[in-house]
Amino acid sequence: MTTRGHCLCERTRWEFDGEVTWACYCHCDDCRRNCAAPVVAWLGVPLKNFRWTGDAPKTIESSKGVFRHFCSKCGSPIGFEADHYAGGMHLYAASLETPQDFKPTFHVNYQSKLPWLLMNDDLPKYEGTLLHAPEDLSAYHLNGAEEPATGKKS
Repeated sequence: MTTRGHCLCERTRWEFDGEVTWACYCHCDDCRRNCAAPVVAWLGVPLKNFRWTGDAPKTIESSKGVFRHFCSKCGSPIGFEADHYAGGMHLYAASLETPQDFKPTFHVNYQSKLPWLLMNDDLPKYEGTLLHAPEDLSAYHLNGAEEPATGKKS
């Protein structure tokens, strides 16, 4: 199965084969500010299954070892990679071609949830980052010969 997505202007496009490793809501300040949104919906996929198919995104290192991808034309945020999540691409669920198919399974950084945001789901809520969630991220590990989408070796 191939899943696809794109930015607002549709110039920067992506796709991956296989299943999503995890899907969640993040309430941290960095994610909210990067998207100017009260919460951000994410999905994670192994880099080995991911590829850019349209114009390559622009990438900034927003903090040491954290790389944010966005469209150079329209500015839409599209993805995220970090040294501490080696081998994985995090994609904004709203960039999916069919975002209505997104099915989150938990919340992270729930202690940072804005008090006026009402979310009445029964999903597990974790106080810390994805690194502390019980989801298995072992599918992210690269076999040394592969490179992340940023082009940097992991």
